[in-house]
Amino acid sequence: MLIIGQAPGRRVHESGIPWDDASGKNLRDWLGLSDDIFYDEERVALIPMGFCYPGSGKSGDLPPRPECAPLWHERLLQACESVQLTLLIGQYAQKYYLSSNAKSNLTETVKSYTDYLPHYFPLPHPSPRNRIWMKKNPWFESNLMPELKKRVRKIL
Repeated sequence: MLIIGQAPGRRVHESGIPWDDASGKNLRDWLGLSDDIFYDEERVALIPMGFCYPGSGKSGDLPPRPECAPLWHERLLQACESVQLTLLIGQYAQKYYLSSNAKSNLTETVKSYTDYLPHYFPLPHPSPRNRIWMKKNPWFESNLMPELKKRVRKIL
């Protein structure tokens, strides 16, 4: 399984461990994975859209630096053998990988996740800041998360 996220937040940048924050805990919960399995590089590959902390903006972290994905992703993907499912976490990964096939916004793209299977599975960012989004979109927890966990279990 391949997980393509945004860019490391300040805490992750400082620790050097991907998804080593509240967002990572939420993501592992969504996937039904222990830390041991999530960080097992034989099972899960982690690639960010940006490779360094981009700094803070008005409502959270700034977007990933735009030169990172075009420079590094193709090279890294060549090293990822037998990827059965790619999770696209957040709007930056979705716009980059789904391009014109992405819907008009993140909510519609995530809601239409079956359009992108079996290769891609779009997800919102698991940041605790997205609690409002989760509350406005109860279908995510009731319908999408069970399907996500089922697919992850089958692959891993």
